[in-house]
Amino acid sequence: MSRRKEIALVTAGILAGIAVSGPAAQAAAGLMANPSSQKFYLDDQRVSITAYEIGGSNYVRLRDIGEAVDFGVTYDTAANTVTIHPDMPYEMTATVPAISQPTLSKNTDGSINVPQDGSQYVPQAGDVIRCDDGTNYPITDVSRYDKNYFADGPVGPLPTVTCDWSQFDQPELPKAEVRRFNGPDGDYIFIRNLYETRRMLYSLYNAMGEDDWIMQSGSPRMRGDGTPWVHIHLTLPDDMIGTPFWPWREEAVPEMLHSCPGGDYYLEVWDVFKDGKFLRTEYNLR
Repeated sequence: MSRRKEIALVTAGILAGIAVSGPAAQAAAGLMANPSSQKFYLDDQRVSITAYEIGGSNYVRLRDIGEAVDFGVTYDTAANTVTIHPDMPYEMTATVPAISQPTLSKNTDGSINVPQDGSQYVPQAGDVIRCDDGTNYPITDVSRYDKNYFADGPVGPLPTVTCDWSQFDQPELPKAEVRRFNGPDGDYIFIRNLYETRRMLYSLYNAMGEDDWIMQSGSPRMRGDGTPWVHIHLTLPDDMIGTPFWPWREEAVPEMLHSCPGGDYYLEVWDVFKDGKFLRTEYNLR
């Protein structure tokens, strides 16, 4: 490793410094972030780096240091990890985890527990789903899955990375709930679809990366207290009424974002079954 890269990596530790969590996050919540007026030099040459002054110190993005000094930075969206490659040339990449049909865990009676890791579960006729209330729900008909009056086939793979997703809000996937409701018109279950939740989240990231109001000089717009303008929630509050749409429309997420950028965005996805038959996958975005 070159001496310059060694120095830069030490500097990255000082400037990019703190991954704030726990008590540190609480302490940082009251700090104010303002654009730094200081100039930055690499050896004798001035470099353009966006920096923020927080509590008397300058904070810059790790990827900006990597680009200036030429070392690689990789972000893994599945593991929520950042890896520095000091002996590789700069390339800021974000990876979407490979998709595969999960190995489903089963209970002693043979019922299936839906996956909790965000992998794709494709229901099959004959599956028996364990519901959150402890009951089992048999699936009898999935002929409408991936096709109905409005869609002719599968929606395709998850969105590819078109910007640096690591600079945006990173919400954790919620529990893949299985809610059962028995009513006079039928026996329903609603399965929270984490795979399609990821589709909405990744579509939102890409839309944020191309929005001129959210992105300023290559960085997300920040509030005066240093927090991002956009906050993402992967569930809807109980008192919020969703406005679901189906089937999936690729343009729905960017349309919503560009019409009102900034603020809090709530999204969730549910697979709906009635009397054992798959009806639809509902997408909610508020």
